Amino acid sequence: MTITVKVIADSISPSGQRLSTMQLRYPRFIHAEFMTHRMFSRNASSSRAIPVERIIRDIQEDPAVPVHWGANQSGMQAREELDSEAKLLASCHWFDAMDDTIKQVQELVKLGLHKQVANRLLEPWSHINVVVTATDWANFFALRCHPDAQPEIQQLAQTMQHALLLSTPRLLVPGEWHLPYVEVDDYQEAVRYLQQGRVTRDMPSQEEVAHVLRKVSTARCARVSYLTHDGRKTTLVEDIELHNKLVEAEPLHASPAEHQATPDEKFTNVWANAQLHGNFVGWCQHRKMLPNEFVAG
Repeated sequence: MTITVKVIADSISPSGQRLSTMQLRYPRFIHAEFMTHRMFSRNASSSRAIPVERIIRDIQEDPAVPVHWGANQSGMQAREELDSEAKLLASCHWFDAMDDTIKQVQELVKLGLHKQVANRLLEPWSHINVVVTATDWANFFALRCHPDAQPEIQQLAQTMQHALLLSTPRLLVPGEWHLPYVEVDDYQEAVRYLQQGRVTRDMPSQEEVAHVLRKVSTARCARVSYLTHDGRKTTLVEDIELHNKLVEAEPLHASPAEHQATPDEKFTNVWANAQLHGNFVGWCQHRKMLPNEFVAG
């Protein structure tokens, strides 16, 4: 089983508001608990999008298993573990169930069943890749680093907390953008892209470049990767096309546009653009700047 955390963007505003983005990998069976934290912006790899054969290979190479084989008792927390012999037998049953399920899924695939259905049966042994961005982590760490939390999400939360402690945020001023998955060479590529077809070779403005890179970051957050599902690095044009497909859809698929943000200005105790913060504090969110972002229920 794998639980990994990588800080991929870490920024701080002149007013001291820190905005951090992490890429996570953890067992899918704790994903519902992770999703209860509403201060987070997040996107995750989808069972509907990944080929069945790839998920089977992934769980055979790195199956999700409990980190704590809790003994049955009343209440939500399993304080004591099974004894060593029972733990060994329990793990054998866990893997037997996985092998049996893989065989059933392979039979379903032979019948022509789509991956969005067949892959659901594989989820108990699957991992999920998630990109998460937030300004406020305190409630999550208080609840999930606590001994009462399920051991797997406790381990995830502790690893995330440690990663943030080791990371140094970069100071951004209003107009500069927090852009997960955007690297130095992407800036150069964006400039070349904008110069194509221009009569003059004038350098594009900072805002023109930022506009392109917001699209690139949005697309990569939607994929939770720089890469396609087949492991190939995307081109800037492919990222722009995916962004446009997401934000021009009806209804709008806007969640990947929540991770990009620029610092807001604060006057005394009032933010200049509080309506653009979304679930952040002190940062204007890319999503809130999109046309038709709000759909009334």
